[in-house]
Amino acid sequence: MTSSSQQDAGPANTLPEISGALKKKRFQLQSRFGRSDRSPLAIWFWELDRVLLGLILTLVAIGLIAVAAASPVTALKQSTAAVTVDPLYYFYRQLGWVIVGIPVMLVVSMLPKEQARRFAILAALVAFILLFLVPVLGKSVNGAQRWIGYGFATIQPGEFLKPLYAVTLAWLLSLRIKDPALPVISLSVILTAIIAVLMMMQPNLGETILICGIWFAVMTVSGLSARLIAMIGIGGVGGLVGAYFLYPVATQRINAWLFGGGEFDQVMLAHKALTGGGLLGTGPGLGTAKFKLPEAHTDYIFSVIGEEFGLLACMAIALVYLAIIVRVFLRLLDEEDNFIILAVAGLTAQFGGQALINMAVNLQLFPSKGMTLPLISYGGSSILALCIGIGLLLAFTRRNPYLDRSQYVSAWPEQGRIAV
Repeated sequence: MTSSSQQDAGPANTLPEISGALKKKRFQLQSRFGRSDRSPLAIWFWELDRVLLGLILTLVAIGLIAVAAASPVTALKQSTAAVTVDPLYYFYRQLGWVIVGIPVMLVVSMLPKEQARRFAILAALVAFILLFLVPVLGKSVNGAQRWIGYGFATIQPGEFLKPLYAVTLAWLLSLRIKDPALPVISLSVILTAIIAVLMMMQPNLGETILICGIWFAVMTVSGLSARLIAMIGIGGVGGLVGAYFLYPVATQRINAWLFGGGEFDQVMLAHKALTGGGLLGTGPGLGTAKFKLPEAHTDYIFSVIGEEFGLLACMAIALVYLAIIVRVFLRLLDEEDNFIILAVAGLTAQFGGQALINMAVNLQLFPSKGMTLPLISYGGSSILALCIGIGLLLAFTRRNPYLDRSQYVSAWPEQGRIAV
């Protein structure tokens, strides 16, 4: 009887031990990966805007699919009688850049806001120096001298400068808020003018317009009067008119847009490809109009998407870009740091403005600009530069979601937020 009762009690005694071990393990996992974990990685995870990160990764995935659809076009044009380029050659290269770029983006997003600001300013200085060297040491591709370097290490400094310039400009204007006597507006005008001249020498009209657009957006958010904003807007229109008459590249692009013709009539071809697939598209790999596009994998990849995946897919992509912009501004609703507000506004203007210009060109609403569609078009410099910019955006929009709700935190106008 004793032996039998001990055998019956064995499993019963084991169940509480197993239950206790499971509870202990669950507590350890919650401490390791839950909100109670105070490791730097866990703090970054909970402070990060994961919705924004998800939207960004969605664009990256769409970009890989789009480059795979456009890659055969460029591969066929690059092939010769002696050398045949693999149809998915540019897709494989883009995949490699994405594998490099995503970790770069995440590492930059982990930087504290102060370190992210310093990194952006120092990197902007390096990109600015490289931009100066492009007219002397740069490489010419398709009639444009925008690249510098050798072989695999060739980069486009203008691409990297755009997001870094936005942060640097925000830092300059935030100094004006602290001390209105500082001549930061004049410095920003001089800096922007130098960058614009260097880009127009390449020639790179699209990036020049985008840089000026970033400057205008950040200046507007910084609190300029409506009168001054109107004067700047009129000056911008006057600058475009002057470029049409004095800058041959602008004259050629605008004339081709208004009157048609030109060597390729790129905008017309892009519009035909975009609308050729109807609402649902011809299907992956079945497009034919894309083979007439001059840069199907970069500037006109939006038209390739429209032909093979339909106008509904194009609308969905436009909505993703819009969702990213709206999400970023929602994160700024309770922001009190003037630099963060200006930096995020500049980065968003660069990202959203570039997407808007590219889509408008493909829709025949803008002259051809030679500008990539962010995170979707092919390009090593473009992907890496955008990943750095988005990493900075994620770093600047990080916040503790429970800090403002805490009853132990109070706001004093004289001293800022202090614990009581």
